[in-house]
Amino acid sequence: MNRQTCKWNRRSFLRHSAVGISFGGLANQLQAEDESVIELSEAHRDAVNRRRRITVQYDANNALGKDWIDWLDYRFSWIDEPGVQIDSIWWDIQPLLKNYYPTPPDSLIYEWPDEKTDIVERLIEETKKRGLEVFWNHRISEVDLPSPGTKGWTKKPHPLKESHPDWVMETWWPHGLWNLEHDEVRKYKLDLLRHLAETYPLDGFQLDFARHVPCLPAGRQWELRHHVTEFVRMVREMTLEVARKRGRPILLAARVPRSLRGCRADGFDVEKWAEQNLLDIFTLGSRSLEIDIEDFRKITEGRNIKLQPCSDDHHAPDGYRCPPIEVFRGTFANWWQQGADSVMTFNWACADPELCEKMGGEVAPRSELEAYREVGSPSTLKEKDKTFVVERRGGYPWADGYFNRNDDSPLPVSIPSDGSALDLTIRIADAVRAESRKIQSVVLAALVFGEPDIESLDVRCNGTKLTLKSSDLEWKDPQIFSPKEEPASGGRFARYQVNPKQKLLRIDYEIDPQICQVGRNRIEIRRTSDSTSEAPDKVELEKLEIELNYKR
Repeated sequence: MNRQTCKWNRRSFLRHSAVGISFGGLANQLQAEDESVIELSEAHRDAVNRRRRITVQYDANNALGKDWIDWLDYRFSWIDEPGVQIDSIWWDIQPLLKNYYPTPPDSLIYEWPDEKTDIVERLIEETKKRGLEVFWNHRISEVDLPSPGTKGWTKKPHPLKESHPDWVMETWWPHGLWNLEHDEVRKYKLDLLRHLAETYPLDGFQLDFARHVPCLPAGRQWELRHHVTEFVRMVREMTLEVARKRGRPILLAARVPRSLRGCRADGFDVEKWAEQNLLDIFTLGSRSLEIDIEDFRKITEGRNIKLQPCSDDHHAPDGYRCPPIEVFRGTFANWWQQGADSVMTFNWACADPELCEKMGGEVAPRSELEAYREVGSPSTLKEKDKTFVVERRGGYPWADGYFNRNDDSPLPVSIPSDGSALDLTIRIADAVRAESRKIQSVVLAALVFGEPDIESLDVRCNGTKLTLKSSDLEWKDPQIFSPKEEPASGGRFARYQVNPKQKLLRIDYEIDPQICQVGRNRIEIRRTSDSTSEAPDKVELEKLEIELNYKR
């Protein structure tokens, strides 16, 4: 997806967002809603409060057809590594449900080719054997997938979409996506979740709205938000009913966009969900580095509702697919500093690259395993080198709305040529000023496309002009494609290859630890005057990072 396309989509998003909706007469259109607050038992509240450092949302739909025992060992490979901080597994295996072809039958679950194996039963059993919490992740609007064990995308739509075309919306997916405006769709999904709740000893469910938006007609999401609220309440009441019968709590989470603005744009009235105790956990974002945790904390204040930002390292933030461990540390440290209760990983690898390659699964560097040992607590991130970054947009065409697109992220951006300042913000989780004696260096790294006169750049951090440290005209970054189009995110890490002809410039500036602030730090970049007539009119800032290095 190129930047021109992204720009058009941003205009489309703003046109269809809650900001542009007329609410005249809306009250007369809304159905009567249940506004009562859900009362929760003490046992339920205790379950919400149990330790949950790292939650792994686990898409376990690949490598099917392999030996069952090998497959199981592969799935739990990194979970079983010593020192990992994983406390909860949320199985994301919806495509294995036979109910998707076409309706909930007596037997829902895909059976292993060589034996009668109920995968869900065994995965729950193996998870609980390890003393871990176990959830079911329900994709609200899954795309039409082929039969289990086959490869590629199906050209044939879900049978229910063929028989009930009014249940779906025309959107980016050729077969359309489920429309929660319809009572029948909400009931269909509720029946599926009830079957799972009554059949398996799950600790909870997550309603995953990241897969996919829209789930309401584009342009009317906020107007029709009460339908989604009604569905969330239906699931909440169902899980509480089943929990009372079995004598054990069933928690409920939802994955929603990273900001309140984004939730409103996609039709998710999260303020009301919190006010009415419809959820126990908000999972925030998916492929975003910047999460508005403070805003969500305001709407959950006084409620026993946990906030859990999410890192997707397959459909990763643009430019940061499988990053070095320092970037993981910086991202998760920022979330903890803002008040996260737990953190989630999604689409991370589950084993070393060699085993992943053998099993046909996602291959990623071991930095993910290293992160599993560190990012689950601020204490294990303390005094470790970190990289704090400004988020890039682009690379996600699989949405018609706000979720996952990062369209409001600040980079890449042109540095003005008229002498005006480019004004950006970088968060720093660490108390750099207070711990300055332990700091080796703090470096601001600017990666640009174009060749400005370096001496003409005025770069400031929190108002203080920075000193140029070094520059590199031969810098390479395999995840920056300027001036070519930006590709969609995802795919195997190995596809990112260094282009020997790439022309990027990296410029490093020294930062005095005494000017650093915990939280937001203001960066200003200004082109004061170009000393040569050959200086380009357009200089594109591709990445902006602060590298924090501790003394050894």
